[in-house]
Amino acid sequence: MKLHLFVTGALAVLISIPLSIPAFAQRGGQSDHNTPRANQGRVPPPPPRRDDRRARPEPERHDGGRVNSLPHVSNDHWYGHDRPDDRRYRIDHPFEHGRFDHFGPTYRYRIERFDPDHHRFWFPGGFYFQIADWDWPVAADWCWNCGDDDFVIYEDSDHPGWYLLYNVHTGHYVHVSYMGM
Repeated sequence: MKLHLFVTGALAVLISIPLSIPAFAQRGGQSDHNTPRANQGRVPPPPPRRDDRRARPEPERHDGGRVNSLPHVSNDHWYGHDRPDDRRYRIDHPFEHGRFDHFGPTYRYRIERFDPDHHRFWFPGGFYFQIADWDWPVAADWCWNCGDDDFVIYEDSDHPGWYLLYNVHTGHYVHVSYMGM
């Protein structure tokens, strides 16, 4: 009888271990979800100001000839932010809706509301931004309503009136304009 109970108990443990692995994996993934996956797991410092107005965009080149030409950050280097004279970012009335003061790597945000038809999003507190139309393809498939603090805003020192929205999980960034509260 004792041997039967031991075998039954051991069998139950052996069966439950494979069944519990997905639960542990899911739980572990949830606790690490907010950890940045891009830029070698770090939130980058602000992008440097570009003084050379004639600089050509610098893509990131990988072994084997692969090139990443999307605007992104790798090893704290801001790729695709090399053209301070880009006419698309000239605004007649910079900061027309005020300035957003809570930017930089110490501030991380989640998206409270998102309007994909108009490329707009809101942070908690009602802070409202619009993504530059030409940058929208970079951000269209981001997880906008994941509920974590997945975004950082940086002031774009090369383009007055613009901010950069950095996704801590993809490492990509887009230009956004602050629309107020």
